[in-house]
Amino acid sequence: MKKINILLVCNAGMSTSLLIEKIEKAGAEQSIETAVDARPVDDLKNHLADKDVVLLGPQVRFKEKQVKEMVEGKIPVSIIDMSAYGTMNGEKVLQQALSLVKK
Repeated sequence: MKKINILLVCNAGMSTSLLIEKIEKAGAEQSIETAVDARPVDDLKNHLADKDVVLLGPQVRFKEKQVKEMVEGKIPVSIIDMSAYGTMNGEKVLQQALSLVKK
């Protein structure tokens, strides 16, 4: 079984709660253990430990440079595909996260 620790970033940390459930469900269907956390962009610094990938919600895409500087190249950072986010497509977001992680 694979395991992936994903940090989702949004404005207030709340709009991603449904997406977390969808990602975890997609992971379970593929026998991939997922640990998904959501945090507001201004609360990231203390929540980066043990994360495999950081995915930004489209609404905070303007913070990508700041987040990349924060992780100092140690964790892949990407913006969640807008259509996947808009439709809460957990499978697509999980695949995006897996494609960024070098395991």
